[in-house]
Amino acid sequence: MGEKPVLVIMAAGLGSRYGGLKQLDAMDEGGHRLIDYAVFDAKRAGFETVFFIIRKENQEDFHRLIGSRMEAVMNVNYIYQELTHVPEELSVPAGRIKPLGTGHAIWCCKDAVKSPFVVINADDYYGVSPYQQMHDYLIGLPSDSATAYAMAGFRLDRTLSEHGTVARGICQTDRSGFLRSIDEQTSIEKKDGRIYALPQENTEPLILSPDTTVSMNMWGFTPDVFAFLEDGLSRFINTTLPEDPLKSEYYLPKEIDRLVEAGAAHVRVLPVAEQWYGVTYKEDKPLVTAALARMQKEGIYPKYLWEVMK
Repeated sequence: MGEKPVLVIMAAGLGSRYGGLKQLDAMDEGGHRLIDYAVFDAKRAGFETVFFIIRKENQEDFHRLIGSRMEAVMNVNYIYQELTHVPEELSVPAGRIKPLGTGHAIWCCKDAVKSPFVVINADDYYGVSPYQQMHDYLIGLPSDSATAYAMAGFRLDRTLSEHGTVARGICQTDRSGFLRSIDEQTSIEKKDGRIYALPQENTEPLILSPDTTVSMNMWGFTPDVFAFLEDGLSRFINTTLPEDPLKSEYYLPKEIDRLVEAGAAHVRVLPVAEQWYGVTYKEDKPLVTAALARMQKEGIYPKYLWEVMK
């Protein structure tokens, strides 16, 4: 397509399992958050613009602690994920506090993001290479490739927490490297040398191979995805949300799986060899901090990210 892709970071979650706004928690001696590392890697890969999806009430903290640090080298924007922001003539049930999910978060970008874009979570460290892979894929798309998307595919054994279960999108691909399906497993853990997806509703535990491809919510999209997401969000609000009005969520991977199954979109899976790091639980932080310190020592990152970029 030739258009410069932009970076979109989902940072509106409440972080309930972590115990607070983990997106704002510093992870190294320089006071950087995982978001800083994400934007730094994206900048090195060629991205020049970032959109933070946040809750409006958190904008002051996000700007002070994160956005203001990188404004000298990135075009920084904010998008609000609010419960009142839904398709026309629809509304969410009274008493709902929790955000409506990742699919809703990306739909909230529809009026601001006009070029191909990469989506990531705010609380994940993806490594250096995926940003370059995504950037090169999106910028190289032909003009008639509106529904040609991409997903960073991680090895399952490089995405686990030592301190509890994690949710991962288990992916099936075809021989050409395109996504065939994605199945969200909400309780995956490593135990006794094996990786299990814990049983749901009287099913047996599923043993997963360490090299299983999983989604970590790093996607590459073109703007036409917003129309698909609007249809899906309307369907979710009308049919699924009433069944569990306070907790059910409109998940991005589930909607992409539906589009792939229907043949409405094609998703190229870009294999990632690097180790993922994240802070699903507070106990994960020391491991992440140690890993970042090691990478600084190896010269992968400077001690002060944004001083180098100025």
